Amino acid sequence: MKIVLVGASGIIGKAVLAELKQRHDVITASRTSGDIQIDISDTKSILEGLASVGAFDALVSATGSVHFGDFNEMQEEEYQIGIANKLMGQVNLVLIGREFINPNGSFTLTTGILNRDPIRYGSSASMVNGALDAFVKAAAIEMPKGLRINSVSPTVITEAMGKYAPYFRGFAPVSAELAALAYSKSVEGHQTGQVYEVN
Repeated sequence: MKIVLVGASGIIGKAVLAELKQRHDVITASRTSGDIQIDISDTKSILEGLASVGAFDALVSATGSVHFGDFNEMQEEEYQIGIANKLMGQVNLVLIGREFINPNGSFTLTTGILNRDPIRYGSSASMVNGALDAFVKAAAIEMPKGLRINSVSPTVITEAMGKYAPYFRGFAPVSAELAALAYSKSVEGHQTGQVYEVN
């Protein structure tokens, strides 16, 4: 398969690349590196990046930014970061990607544990993750051309604990390598409308 991997330079993205490139042609995309450059918060960037690839069989998104902050200090501006980037950025990868993906192809988005197990300072992440998981379930019903769509919802990643451990006390992390298997399941399997939880 010809797979576009957006967010290939991140912790999860690198693990997904290592898993999928063993069997497929993977085109890497990040904001400033990779085979192509895509900024998911910019629809023009998405369109230009995907147009440069042409037809593909699967798109995997392992990227997305949200603001972590005290709810009592959060304002619309802070919530808009996650809405514009992680939420609509990934939705737009699907909306624009529909024009380039081959019949029976698949989209795989990234959400996370916080919409089902929230933490302090994580209200934006919880909101965005929940919206994305709901989008996947609903969009799967109407996908044209036999297309599939799923999300991968991992707990905190072991390799990211140096940065996030203070926020995730009591959470058992999983390795990026383990999380990558869920992306493989989404891309290489046949299910659609699924949220693959990695705990």
